[in-house]
Amino acid sequence: MSATTDSQPALLDQFGRKVDYIRLSITDRCDFRCVYCMSEDMTFLPRDEVLSLEECARLVKVFVDLGVSKVRITGGEPLVRKNALWLFEQIGQLQGLRELVVTTNGSQLESQAAALKKAGVKRINISLDSLDAERFRKITRVGELEKVLRGIAAAKQVGFENIKLNTVLMRDINDDEALSLLEFAIEQEMDIAYIEEMPLGEVNHQRNSTYVSNDATLKLLQQHHTLISSAETTGGPAKYWRIPGTQTRVGFISPHSHNFCESCNRVRISCKGELFLCLGHEDKIDLMPLLRAHPDDDAPLIRAILNSMQIKPKGHDFDLRRAEPAVIRFMSHTGG
Repeated sequence: MSATTDSQPALLDQFGRKVDYIRLSITDRCDFRCVYCMSEDMTFLPRDEVLSLEECARLVKVFVDLGVSKVRITGGEPLVRKNALWLFEQIGQLQGLRELVVTTNGSQLESQAAALKKAGVKRINISLDSLDAERFRKITRVGELEKVLRGIAAAKQVGFENIKLNTVLMRDINDDEALSLLEFAIEQEMDIAYIEEMPLGEVNHQRNSTYVSNDATLKLLQQHHTLISSAETTGGPAKYWRIPGTQTRVGFISPHSHNFCESCNRVRISCKGELFLCLGHEDKIDLMPLLRAHPDDDAPLIRAILNSMQIKPKGHDFDLRRAEPAVIRFMSHTGG
């Protein structure tokens, strides 16, 4: 069934914000166990509780028909999902889609970068929190830095429109690498985004003791480089700065120090088909039952998505002084 008609309303929330960007997690599984994203001993979902790739493709098509123009595929680690490339190929063919992007830890890029580019992926974000192999393994618990660096090289060779490194700085863990990671991005002619650690996940992970503000990181970087504020955007929450004489943009995603909710244009869909209207809230709409109860009729799914816009909150309120994390939900569950 066609998802839209000429009179189909756009995805506007109760505050007049247009939602044109979805982040879809296609698996909760990952080959890393990053300390800010997962527990060391994770219990993953049974297969029948995870959206099939066909259900993912159907869901994305409905959202694109409703005016979504940017789709980011996340996880867990999306590239460890068996036959994930088929999904990228299906999404890449959708009319009305402006941009298909992926967030990855880079571990699978050495073998998959070329196929992703051919499928229609335009931009790629690669998580990289350390350039020291031993420290990288401690942060990821199991990751191999050299494998990720080879993946980055493969992505560069393929020629995506943009490659961005994502870095989460944590006090007394890797915050002393802020500058060296920027220098690496400049050398590689890539963008880099510093992301303040999200207060999600385990109660016993005291993020107030590891939190590094992006204001502090910016001041540090400005001691070594000229950073010029830019109005550029990639459709997400990052605030960008340019470094003259380089190809690198420096982004800051600051859910704590600079709330970006007034311009929020996105929603997240977990690998269970849960539509989260805000990363910092538990409010959700379960789409999987609708997908499975109405395999040949998108109308109930469309109604649920349109109605969900009325419960999208005005913003989140992350407070590091709280004894508990804002949301008892691992980042890997919602999607990175």
